[in-house]
Amino acid sequence: MAEHLVKRYGIGDTSPLAVDDLCLSVAAGELFGFLGENGAGKTTTIKMLTGLIPPTRGAARIGGFDLRDDPLRAKALMGYIPDNPFLYEKLTGREFLEFIGDLYRVPGTPVRRARIHDLLTLFDLDTKAESLIGGYSRGMRQKIALAAALLHDPKALFLDEPTVGLDPKSTRRLQDVLRAVAAQGTAVFLSTHVMEVAAGLCDRIGIMHKGRLVAIGTPSELTEGGRRTLEEVFLSLTGGAGEQEEVARLLSHNLSTDS
Repeated sequence: MAEHLVKRYGIGDTSPLAVDDLCLSVAAGELFGFLGENGAGKTTTIKMLTGLIPPTRGAARIGGFDLRDDPLRAKALMGYIPDNPFLYEKLTGREFLEFIGDLYRVPGTPVRRARIHDLLTLFDLDTKAESLIGGYSRGMRQKIALAAALLHDPKALFLDEPTVGLDPKSTRRLQDVLRAVAAQGTAVFLSTHVMEVAAGLCDRIGIMHKGRLVAIGTPSELTEGGRRTLEEVFLSLTGGAGEQEEVARLLSHNLSTDS
């Protein structure tokens, strides 16, 4: 839950606003999509909601625990996959998951081993479990990060552009996993640039523009029952609706100049 979150980068009330008075709540079992152009404040918002950076003003809560006042109890309830996950390259995939299990105090054998085995199998990493992460491809790194985030059965799951580096099969598997996780009662907060993923997967969608939440609703509500595509709605709210014509005009001008 975000309560009047504000983030300024700099000193004083005139410093640039990255997030401006954000109020937002995601329910247990809900898949929430978070859209916005580059620089709109999506990643900054996620970093505040996960306790990685403090807000300038406002509060962020996970499961009722304030991230400023009770950070350990709040963070114990969450899983987080950043857009570029940090991984220990000198560990094997299995060793990394064991390490994450220690951090989150996941019960020991045989419960933890069974959980790790299932996650490695789920993400098609079982044949690479004993290989060093340093030799993993971008997609494999993304999948081991996903497995790590799910290991302790989080009550809130944050994903920042999780489909980057995944092939179509892995992207579909990720969507199936997120649906299953939400069905078990986890709140899923998903930042993505892929409109098809947001429209087809999410229960509700929020659109950020210049640090402010400019729209929120179900895909049907935002698209007016399908009369518009989500991309058209997004472009109309973020000032990109006329870009196709502008690109055509500039290209036409350049071509005529060159000739």
